[in-house]
Amino acid sequence: MNSENENYQPRNTAKKGSFAERKSRLGNTLSGLGKLPPQAVDLEEAVLGALMVEKDALSTVIDILKTDTFYKDAHQKIFEAIFNLFQKSSPIDLLTVTAELRKMGALEMVGGAYYITQLTDRVVSAANIEYHARIISQKYIQRELIKISTEIINNAYEDTADIFDLLDTAEKSLFDIAQNNLRRDTRKMDDIMREAVNNLEQLRDRTDSLTGVPSGFTALDRITSGWQPSDLVIIAARPAMGKTAFVLTCARNAAVLHDKPVAVFSLEMSSVQLVNRLISGETEIEQEKLKKGTLADHEWTQLHSRIGKLTEAPLLIDDTPALNVFEFRAKCRRLKAQYDIQMVIVDYLQLMHGKAEGKGGGNREQEIGSISRALKSVAKELSIPVLALSQLSRAVESRPGASKRPMLSDLRESGSIEQDADMVLFLYRPEYYGMTEDEEGRPTAGVGEVIIAKNRHGETTIVPLKFVGKYVKFQDLEEDFSSGSFGKNPAMNEENPFSAGMMPSSEFGNMGGIITRSSRMNDMDDEAPF
Repeated sequence: MNSENENYQPRNTAKKGSFAERKSRLGNTLSGLGKLPPQAVDLEEAVLGALMVEKDALSTVIDILKTDTFYKDAHQKIFEAIFNLFQKSSPIDLLTVTAELRKMGALEMVGGAYYITQLTDRVVSAANIEYHARIISQKYIQRELIKISTEIINNAYEDTADIFDLLDTAEKSLFDIAQNNLRRDTRKMDDIMREAVNNLEQLRDRTDSLTGVPSGFTALDRITSGWQPSDLVIIAARPAMGKTAFVLTCARNAAVLHDKPVAVFSLEMSSVQLVNRLISGETEIEQEKLKKGTLADHEWTQLHSRIGKLTEAPLLIDDTPALNVFEFRAKCRRLKAQYDIQMVIVDYLQLMHGKAEGKGGGNREQEIGSISRALKSVAKELSIPVLALSQLSRAVESRPGASKRPMLSDLRESGSIEQDADMVLFLYRPEYYGMTEDEEGRPTAGVGEVIIAKNRHGETTIVPLKFVGKYVKFQDLEEDFSSGSFGKNPAMNEENPFSAGMMPSSEFGNMGGIITRSSRMNDMDDEAPF
């Protein structure tokens, strides 16, 4: 008997629980029934009705809504019919939408003509259609995030899933949602004008003329005013011409001299190799000695005394091999958020991959085009300059004549590079081809040229620099105010306004600070000299 009472008492107690306990049990039971996806069906009905009530309503929301944005299948079909009429420039109203749905064979599926009539009865005007459309879009984004998250969770439980493929897929899916749904609104002229005037007022108060990230080369910065935000700068040259040395010098100058955080993505060399080059340039110890470790005692002292600033510089190096554009974009966003990077360098473009799986595949020219567009997209999104190195085709080597200066047509694998770039710079060293003198008879030993072949914001010109091979770096040509024989524009035969106060030393003959040539590069034949 006692045993029966003991068994009975717990069951009786469970039934007599407090209201809060019974409510909690009921809530748990209901929660087990599942969850509804984020939706706003009533607003979908209101928006569709408004689109059929006012003829210009679709123009207001055409960049916010698409067929998949709607939750109900019937609403998707109705919007598809409305969009079809819009594309054909046909009137959009109750009758035309009903006729289009009948033509599509979807009228009965959406609820018939009666349901279409009900939609128009729900609204009086389209006054709030944009606000309602944005809410519908937000619900769609929430559903997509849930869908992607579920797929990621399911794939993460699979032991056979490659973790890097999983990360790439997740990043690509999230980026696609943002890219396809989060668009910037069109800005009115008065708003843009205020921003432009404010920028001009800030520039007026500056003590220097640099508006972007300085390259550290006086003559080059006079032309560019620094590497500009949102610009894609392509720096191209033949192998061993000094591309990496040039961008590393730019990165060092920006980070050490101006405290600008710079990210370097090296797909060709390891981070230690890059740092060894930086150490060589900073300490002026030959690269060969650093490679072999054969430093004299005084050079060890020299090394430790000069690398202090370089050690503290805000330089970030990523040497991930076979980097793809999705990884690149994600890393740049994280570096911008964490370190507020002001410039990105990619060494070099042809070693990147355009697909998430890291495999080239398909048409390589199209892939290079997608990579260059992605680099430009990152530059614009983060409002920073992106400097990308690129290889040149062998057409430079086979060109007849003494001049081997590259041209835009020499860019390797894709014309999209030239199209997407805001600036295209070529590096050229005559002594690379065994030339001891240039066309004017000036010695070329130790002289490198930065050829600005495309400049969306200014002139095309040639800026000579000093190349110090044993330290693997570029630097300004020494000033020599006593020499006044140079400064003529070879193409225009007029005074070069940039040459004053920038003459080189006698070591480089009469070579001037800047050589300006007319911007006829796109019209030149391959056989024509630059």
